[in-house]
Amino acid sequence: MGFIKVVKNKAYYKRFQVKKRRRREGKTDFAARTAMVKQDKNKYNAPRYRLVVRHTNTKVVCQITYATIAGDKVLCQALSTELPNYGIKAGLTNFAATYATGLLVARRLLKQLGLEDSFEGVEEADGEEFHVEEEVDDDERRPFKAVLDIGLVRTTVGAKVFAAMKGAADGGLHVPHNCKRFPGYVPAEEKGQEPEFNAEALAARIYGEHVAEYMESMQEEDEQKYEAHFAKYIAAGIGHDDVEDMYKNAHKAIRENPEFKPKTKKDIKITRKGNKIFDGKNTYVRNIKKTKSERFATVATKIQNHAKRVLASMEAEEEEEE
Repeated sequence: MGFIKVVKNKAYYKRFQVKKRRRREGKTDFAARTAMVKQDKNKYNAPRYRLVVRHTNTKVVCQITYATIAGDKVLCQALSTELPNYGIKAGLTNFAATYATGLLVARRLLKQLGLEDSFEGVEEADGEEFHVEEEVDDDERRPFKAVLDIGLVRTTVGAKVFAAMKGAADGGLHVPHNCKRFPGYVPAEEKGQEPEFNAEALAARIYGEHVAEYMESMQEEDEQKYEAHFAKYIAAGIGHDDVEDMYKNAHKAIRENPEFKPKTKKDIKITRKGNKIFDGKNTYVRNIKKTKSERFATVATKIQNHAKRVLASMEAEEEEEE
């Protein structure tokens, strides 16, 4: 009997399909991503931009990105760690700082594209609903459109990701949205009634009034806890009366100059000796990965040392018995 090649083997009939890596890691909702990324074929490969907002424990990241076959490309980025350059010295992850970061990425992008004079947005934030596309005539240039990408964050009322969206919209970007997830929105209780939206409540959050009230109450109740909780504010000389002015001045400074300022690189000459690095001031020990032969030699040395200790202990026991 001749050799027969099995074309449809066991693996061919298996139905199990491994999920995508970022789905297995719980990092990406691919159904939501596909809805945001997919573009009509008659748009001739025109990019579909997204306003990506992400929070970490120490900062807020706002990016304008678009998808390609090779991967996502970032057109513009703003971090809340840049806000100290504009006067916001502390609280870089709260609602007000998120709004300022969204405003910064919007103004930076428009200046990058030469549209900063065409789309001013809202000069002074008042919390009112604003859509830049409604302010533009048909003869003028169309505003820059970006879809909000919040990742895996729950879309609860008052979530900080919507503060970045509001900041970008007030900054002059066309971000399709409504007021249903802003602080101050109250849905209709019964059919036929209209929902209510309190713009003053949103404006209070944008200017950090909730932080100022908390600072004042804690300072009155527990001075020691206040000094520990608001240490960065105290170090920067910011009291509860200065919070609102700090954010207002920061918004003005962002509009005046939103360009990115790279940090100046330090002129440090690094010298290496073995696994030690000297940068001119301090000496650091660098972990160097060992080769396979070095690892085997380390293990052999340990085995030899252990054998010597066992032999020495056996000889000592024999001497005691004699």
